[in-house]
Amino acid sequence: MSQQAQDDFYGDAEALAMAYADAVNAEVKDLFAAGADIVQLDEPYLQARPGPAREFGIKALNRALDGAKGTTAVHICFGYAAIIHERPAGYSFLPELAGASCDQVSIETAQSNLDVSVLEELAGKTIILGVINLADHSVESGEVVAQRVRRALPFVEPERLVIATDCGMKYLPRLAAEGKLRSMAEAARILRAELGP
Repeated sequence: MSQQAQDDFYGDAEALAMAYADAVNAEVKDLFAAGADIVQLDEPYLQARPGPAREFGIKALNRALDGAKGTTAVHICFGYAAIIHERPAGYSFLPELAGASCDQVSIETAQSNLDVSVLEELAGKTIILGVINLADHSVESGEVVAQRVRRALPFVEPERLVIATDCGMKYLPRLAAEGKLRSMAEAARILRAELGP
């Protein structure tokens, strides 16, 4: 949020980020108090602006999650596929999330064909693995989605994987979104049969 705000008060990017972190922390605590099981923070600017992210991004993130009484996740994204068309083959800021207090890290791999070997750097975190391409309205088969998950298995144990879409599906037509979700469910069935319970 601090990367999108005009700062006429703090005069310091880190101080602004910490103030936002305090406000987000109050929201996170309220969500858990209201009964949320998992709270996910979406954070595109860790990827988009790795310089400031390395300076104080993890500090701000940890402050936002401090004292959370439930499972927390951070989605580090490249932006909506309908708006951001070019995707790098790797994140400019991802291994650093090993130092974040979140329980889960959500990443995009389908659209960018991400080099998933970086997942080795996130030991101890559950990985929410984006395996649905939102830049293409055609529906992948369950086997295609399963293959995207298999790419990650040499680098992260199956019990630490949650499969998901790359990012939000709001720009997809309803039929495409529903079909992609069915393919994701089919991929889960395929992989459970291969890997066992």
